[in-house]
Amino acid sequence: MKEQLRSYILGKQHFQFRKSSGIDFGADFAARNLPDRARVAERFVKLCALETPVFMPDEEIVFTRTMVDKNAIFIKEEGKDRIDLPTIYTVDEWKQVKNEHFIHEAGFLSNVVPDYGAILDHGLLYFREKADEYGKMMIDALIDLADRYAAEARNLGKNDIAEVLKRVPRYSATSFREALQLLRICNFAIWLEGNYHVIQGRFDQYCGKFLENDLKDGKITEERALELLCDYFLALNKDTDLYFSIQRGDNGQSITLGGVDKDGKPVFNALSRLCLLASKELKVIDPKINIRADKNTPIDIYRIGSELTAVGLGFPQYTNDDTVIAGLLEKGYELEDARNYCIAACWEIIVPIVGADVINVGALSFAKIVDNVFHNVLPTAQSFDELFAAIEGLVNKESRAIVERIQNLWFIPSPFYGLFFPVPDISKGGKYNNLGMHGTGISTASDSLAAIKKYVFDEKSISPAEYIAAVDANFVGYDDLLAKLRYNSPKMGNDDDFVDSIAIRLMDCFSKALKPLRSCRGGQVRAGTGSAMYYLWHAEEIGASPDGRRKGEGLGTNYSPSLFAQCKGPLSIVKSFTKPELKNIANGGPLTLEFLSNTFDNPEGVEKLAQLVRMFVQLGGHQVQLNTVDAGVLRDAQKNPEKYPQLVVRIWGWSAYFVELDKAYQDHVIARTEYAL
Repeated sequence: MKEQLRSYILGKQHFQFRKSSGIDFGADFAARNLPDRARVAERFVKLCALETPVFMPDEEIVFTRTMVDKNAIFIKEEGKDRIDLPTIYTVDEWKQVKNEHFIHEAGFLSNVVPDYGAILDHGLLYFREKADEYGKMMIDALIDLADRYAAEARNLGKNDIAEVLKRVPRYSATSFREALQLLRICNFAIWLEGNYHVIQGRFDQYCGKFLENDLKDGKITEERALELLCDYFLALNKDTDLYFSIQRGDNGQSITLGGVDKDGKPVFNALSRLCLLASKELKVIDPKINIRADKNTPIDIYRIGSELTAVGLGFPQYTNDDTVIAGLLEKGYELEDARNYCIAACWEIIVPIVGADVINVGALSFAKIVDNVFHNVLPTAQSFDELFAAIEGLVNKESRAIVERIQNLWFIPSPFYGLFFPVPDISKGGKYNNLGMHGTGISTASDSLAAIKKYVFDEKSISPAEYIAAVDANFVGYDDLLAKLRYNSPKMGNDDDFVDSIAIRLMDCFSKALKPLRSCRGGQVRAGTGSAMYYLWHAEEIGASPDGRRKGEGLGTNYSPSLFAQCKGPLSIVKSFTKPELKNIANGGPLTLEFLSNTFDNPEGVEKLAQLVRMFVQLGGHQVQLNTVDAGVLRDAQKNPEKYPQLVVRIWGWSAYFVELDKAYQDHVIARTEYAL
């Protein structure tokens, strides 16, 4: 299906058309003292004018970036890791902006979802009527680029493409193909404006009616629709290298399928199924697929999702409506909005159109807090409860400190992107302005506290002084204790209430610590169990851990067992990790499981996986993501990357080509335990 186009894009042959404008936008704009909105708009207009229409072999959904001026330049500074400099400012101007405001990541909008349904129903001329002068000039520039694409298509005899572009993006889509083309043009423009982590949202809901109408009217077959959908998905893979925050592939192009409508009725539809089939067919990293499920979701949906898991892309990721919607309601979201949630770039929960939540403002390290208490409180603590009280105090203190750093939050205005939201300026906030905070190393922390409780307070078989000395020595000279802690102590993932109850207490105190806190925009703060890159970063902040983790070893990915934990199997892990009240951790953060690739060599393996995911949802889990790996293949790929250019792995909330990752992330994936079913 679209193999010629797929090979062209994966072979990076379209890179031959890339060029830079050579314009120092920041210096020019500063010299003219242009306001922010004018800078964003003028840069966009100039880049559109410099774009060259490109048509790839067998391509029907067009628009390819040829102007690849970076949206941000990373400049090393003494005393700082980097300064993120959008190219519409000079270095000095951006320093001043950062002195006056809290700038989230690169400063542009990310992880918000516009009203895609309205875009498809009206076209861009409708939005031009309400736009300011900057929005108007940007729409005009984009339509002019579409006209140049149409003219070149006619020159090349591609009249079908020209006819589609005759209607979109000016007017509403009237067919499935027009809907996909209009979405592609807007996706192209939102990225070109400078925004990133451009979420596709509930794609099957706002685009599904165009497919259903075409099928009903006999204008298209399902096979032809799948071909067009593959074309659209491949378009999302053209520029996966143009933005990455930590590693290539972390670009946030996710879609959410299924779930319920505003009345609570299930809405998994024909397009939902086609999206899973298209991903299975293409085997590319974008878009990242998320499935919403609940206790009544038919097993057939899990089976289709499990067939995609078996391909080895690291998705779909599943999110439980029963848990998440309840959690959103407790955070003050209206029922209709809560039911309309979708997944952000990784796993965080966001509400399309009306939400302006900033869902990844920081991360609290459970492992570091335990390390602090282990060294400073354990020597004098008279009981485990006294020790845990110190944990609670530090969780409260660190949570407040993270939120207090986020004052005067500011985003670069988006005259184009902002047109598709109901508020006057989405960069200044929306109906919901909550913050999201990760909680990392939950297993390392819980396993460590379980070991401390058992050996120091219950059995009294290890003295605090001996324990601290062993950890500080990275267990060198303490081989027996290391083996005991590492392999024969209670671990999350074995359905052991002794350690699982400690995890429950940790997550409860985290969510309670955040409950009274408010953002500078008046929003609440949501706790989550995601780790992102912190599974390496937070591990570097501490030495060895009381659970037997040695210095330099990473923490578990997201909400998962420790890397070296010897768990009974996936069933016991699911039971352990569904015990907490996960609606209180509604920011998101999936249970992450790795399976041996040969697990799915037969239909029985796929069926068992489908049943496991359904059990996770029915037990009240919040999110689960599944990776198919073979450590032997991964090690060979490290040594011979040229043999594995399209080997895909799941990193934290997104998938990437293994050979494009830094070695530290490659090693972490290899270290994860592989399970069988």
